[in-house]
Amino acid sequence: MRSPDWTWDELLLICSRVVNNDWGQLRAYQQPTRDLADLLRSLPLHGNAAHDVPEFRSAASISRKSADLITGRRDYAGPATRGGRLTRLVAEAFMEREAEMLLAAQAIEDGISSGELVRIPEQPNEVDEDGVPAAEGRLLTRWATYRERNPALRKRKIAQARRLGQPLQCSVCAFDFGHRYGPLGEGYVEVHHVLPLHLSGPRETRLEDLAFLCANCHRMCHRSHGGATWRTPAALRAEIENGA
Repeated sequence: MRSPDWTWDELLLICSRVVNNDWGQLRAYQQPTRDLADLLRSLPLHGNAAHDVPEFRSAASISRKSADLITGRRDYAGPATRGGRLTRLVAEAFMEREAEMLLAAQAIEDGISSGELVRIPEQPNEVDEDGVPAAEGRLLTRWATYRERNPALRKRKIAQARRLGQPLQCSVCAFDFGHRYGPLGEGYVEVHHVLPLHLSGPRETRLEDLAFLCANCHRMCHRSHGGATWRTPAALRAEIENGA
């Protein structure tokens, strides 16, 4: 049985260590690389591969992949290794948005060390239709989606809006399920995290972290496109206005 293909999350974690090593290759004999191998084997992404594949995410494989990330940079002058498209995308993302990517890597590590990310089941739309998740990675997208689908949190947000006399409508396009569908849509609306977890931090979700959205605008806020990996309602409104 061969090792599964590398995922965005794994490459994100490796590249964060490469960046912190001044874009130097990670060496298999170094203890930090061995510790990273233990971390990658603990990620809830590949089922039982950590037990079924003897060399799964070994320190040696991480060292080789770190070289792929280094040579995958657009400004690398030497001969490139055959790292693949996803490796090049992660390397470029770190070149363009280093601080954001480092925060995402740290949030994943925090989620794994706390045990919370390990307990969360897979969620729909973790990976976009092109096969590439948002820059915060599949696991943080899973975490945020799980929180957004929390019925108790959504209920509290709706109760707050009603208490303040605020309408239950999309904060981007003003769609109102109750007005459109009558009793069927009364009281229905979706909620969206205003900031991704790697920017807000993996803290307990507060009501002010959430915004109301219709299903269409919610999907567009999560969609990876044009270098943007997460949209606030205000940012999506701006894109609609600029595209009109």
